[in-house]
Amino acid sequence: MKTEFSAAQLADPNIAEADTILRKCVHCGFCTATCPTYVLLGDELDSPRGRIYLIKEMLEKDRPPTAEVVKHIDRCLSCLSCMTTCPSGVNYMHLVDQARVRIERDYKRPLLERLLRAVLALVLPRPKLFRASMILARLARPFASLLPSGGASATPGLFRRIKAMLSLSPRGLPEMGPVAGSVFEAKGERRGRVALLQGCAQQVLAPRINQAAISLLTRHGIEVVLVKDEQCCGALTHHMGREDAALEFARANTAAWLAEADRGGLDAILVTASGCGTVIKDYGFMLRQDRDFAARAAKVSALAKDITEYVSGLDLPPPMQRHDDIVVAYHSACSLQHGQKITQLPKELLSKNGFVVKDVPESHLCCGSAGTYNILQPDIANKLRDRKVANIAMVKPDMIAAGNIGCMVQIASGTSVPVMHTIELLDWATGGPQPKSSGPDRLVRNDSLNAR
Repeated sequence: MKTEFSAAQLADPNIAEADTILRKCVHCGFCTATCPTYVLLGDELDSPRGRIYLIKEMLEKDRPPTAEVVKHIDRCLSCLSCMTTCPSGVNYMHLVDQARVRIERDYKRPLLERLLRAVLALVLPRPKLFRASMILARLARPFASLLPSGGASATPGLFRRIKAMLSLSPRGLPEMGPVAGSVFEAKGERRGRVALLQGCAQQVLAPRINQAAISLLTRHGIEVVLVKDEQCCGALTHHMGREDAALEFARANTAAWLAEADRGGLDAILVTASGCGTVIKDYGFMLRQDRDFAARAAKVSALAKDITEYVSGLDLPPPMQRHDDIVVAYHSACSLQHGQKITQLPKELLSKNGFVVKDVPESHLCCGSAGTYNILQPDIANKLRDRKVANIAMVKPDMIAAGNIGCMVQIASGTSVPVMHTIELLDWATGGPQPKSSGPDRLVRNDSLNAR
């Protein structure tokens, strides 16, 4: 793609990066076939290629983004399926991230939308506030039906967004998991030491996921530490275009994790929420212009691993009990398969540990969760969820496995099939307790499971 940035514009490292990305695009259109919003809406401007044109024009002309540009960028899920499909290696992720920063800086949204986004950016990264908000949402949930729907539209109004938030809230919350600063010693001879990301929403909605990770890791000789000064990974604010907040989270975590590594050594920083993992692995790029943090952030990115990456190297013993009659539909989270390029490992681990694993048709398409997307774009998100659930039903599973809390909550809101994290099933197969499912306080009720 030909670009026309001026020499003065190219002196800006961000514009120079955008120029490099744009020049790789050859207009082939392969990305349109795998873009969820284009598949649903059929609008060229809701495809990666169309958005690239919009971003190019916005950056080249150096003008405030228009409402039309904002509409189509907002509809992007950042699922990164286009990057998997692209034969030219276009880094759409870094380009759309830059567009979102520009929109956040230069576009004035309606007041109520600004307030909603500000609340999400404040609450979601802070577990105590998020937990309080979930309790309030549970109390307000019975009144959701009284809110006006506002009619069908691809640009949802405030009331439909509030309804979306209330519908995703659980009927009850589990007790909080271990506190930051906790250290879990390895059982038997210590084979390694890792930091485990505590997460934000996950530690409120499903602390059992990290508990399963700790159970499996310590049982196989790995010491686990929950770093005391760790904060939100920054993914939620990053994808809302709030660059300063996201970078502050990245700096704080970089300092905290490397300080822990200096104290006791770390083989890896493990992540059980793949959306977080994709961003942490990008810290080196995000802080590349920060003289004090660039090299340190790159070290953190190199240490970061999805939990399945690390577990695959532990040489787990044969499963203590096989589950050959249990069919698991594996949902490949976008941030894992497209963002981190981890596609086979989770399925291989589940298969080796005694589960019958089935691929889901159209596995490349997003479930509609995408951070705050299912709140900010509930109409599109619900259509994607329903499509995903219908595809999952085609393999007739006993349970669904996924590697990201957002996907788990989104999918569980549309199916009665138990939804669990991959690490919960691996922990169970190697001697841990039988897991509970995601969703509103459902237990795994399949008779073949309870018989074990």
